[in-house]
Amino acid sequence: MALKRSDLLILSDRRLTEARALFTAKLYAGAFYLAGYSAEFALKACIAKNVRKFDFPDKKLALASHVHDLMKLVGVAGLDGTLATARESNNALDLNWQTAKDWTEASRYERRISRAQARDMIAAIEADPDGVLWWLKNYS
Repeated sequence: MALKRSDLLILSDRRLTEARALFTAKLYAGAFYLAGYSAEFALKACIAKNVRKFDFPDKKLALASHVHDLMKLVGVAGLDGTLATARESNNALDLNWQTAKDWTEASRYERRISRAQARDMIAAIEADPDGVLWWLKNYS
C-alpha cells in the first residue's frame, strides 16, 4: 500500500489520539504500543518529504524505510546528526528521545506495561515543545 506524506502525518496524529484513549481506558500496553507508532509514522513522513514526485524510487531507501526501529528511521530520514545536536542542546528533548527510542513493534506482545510506562511514552511523544512529534514536525 502506497502512502503519501500527508497520510503518514494523519496516521501519526490518529495513533496518538488512540494511545490517549487507551490510556484513559487503563489499557496501558495498547497505549504504549500505539504511541510508538505515532512516532514511527512521523519519521516516515520525514522520509517521504525527501522523496521527489516522479523520481524512480531508490530501492535501498525503500527497504530501509520498512522497519519499525525509531533510531534507524532517524538515520534513513537523514536526521541523525540534526537530532544529536538538538539532543545535546535540549535536555528535555533528549530525555523524551531516551524514553521513545527503544520502542519496537514487538511491544505489541507486552502484557505488563505499567501505567507509568505508558504515561511516560505518551508524554515523550506529545510533549510541547520538546517532544518527539514536535521535533519531527520541523522536518516532516
